[in-house]
Amino acid sequence: MDAWIGLGSNQGDRLFYLSRALWELSTIGSLRLASSIYETTPWGVKEQPAFYNAVVCIQTNLEPLELLGRLHRIEEQAGRQRDIPNGPRTLDLDLLIMGGILMQTEFLTLPHPRLTERDFVLAPLVEIAPLLKHPEVNLDMQTLLPKASIKTLSGNILGWDGKPVERVV
Repeated sequence: MDAWIGLGSNQGDRLFYLSRALWELSTIGSLRLASSIYETTPWGVKEQPAFYNAVVCIQTNLEPLELLGRLHRIEEQAGRQRDIPNGPRTLDLDLLIMGGILMQTEFLTLPHPRLTERDFVLAPLVEIAPLLKHPEVNLDMQTLLPKASIKTLSGNILGWDGKPVERVV
């Protein structure tokens, strides 16, 4: 099943955290699509550094809650702290859409409940899957994205070649 995952980082070596997350994601599923990296202003807490954001699609056999647990472990390995809601973070991995699944539990809502409000997720989705339908509102990503002014940093997420990027010190 295809799982669409949003990646974000605004602390430390942002490119390292995104590339490492991409490598980790490749160990739990087959990477199908990856967007450019976008530099975006913070959402929620405004007094923090800009984010680097991207979206990837992996094909996985994991169930949604199992995949969410794996995403949280990848975040924890990157030093993610959850002490300030919408605050600064080394790595943020959001499960956006998984197949056509609609679900709401204490731990996970699919599709992501704020997907349609966040240009930093919609812009990368439009780049790689403009006709992907939002499973709940049944509109494609290009229809959901208003005119966005988000800066693209690269033509492909790190020119990823399947190997982890080493931290540059």
